[in-house]
Amino acid sequence: MAQKINQLLNNKPAFLLAFLLVVSLFSGCINSVVDTNVKIPDRKWTYRNHIAAEFEIKDNTKGYNIYFKLRHTAEYRYSNIYILAHFFDGNNKVTKRYQYKLAKNDGEWLGSGSGNVFNYTLPMLTKHHFPKNGKFKIEIEQNMRDNPLVEISDAGILVEEAQ
Repeated sequence: MAQKINQLLNNKPAFLLAFLLVVSLFSGCINSVVDTNVKIPDRKWTYRNHIAAEFEIKDNTKGYNIYFKLRHTAEYRYSNIYILAHFFDGNNKVTKRYQYKLAKNDGEWLGSGSGNVFNYTLPMLTKHHFPKNGKFKIEIEQNMRDNPLVEISDAGILVEEAQ
């Protein structure tokens, strides 16, 4: 097996073809419309620091999944987080409040990660149908009592076609 892999690596045209095939297979599976990740300065998320994503929907007959992405350190003080999500479609603004559980009752973090940092991709809307084709914007703001909310290192928004 190792000999065949070495032959493939030494045969540059065959290796390049295999590499392009693998990349095209993986890129065909990812149907994200927008995927943002914003670093929070000094790990202190203030009320005024909104996380925003602008994107265009070209086919409103399809369903879309919208996620809130979060990364925090082990020193984050709470087992949950509240956010406000503002959805803009050009003329209208709709605001929804979300609460996400980040830890079990015993304090074990639910997010993935290693060491001191924990990652979450949390659902906001699933199989959502946008009312029309066009440009949209989503803004996220933290809605906890603390301002700033400390030990939040990154936040973002992911919009992808539903499968």
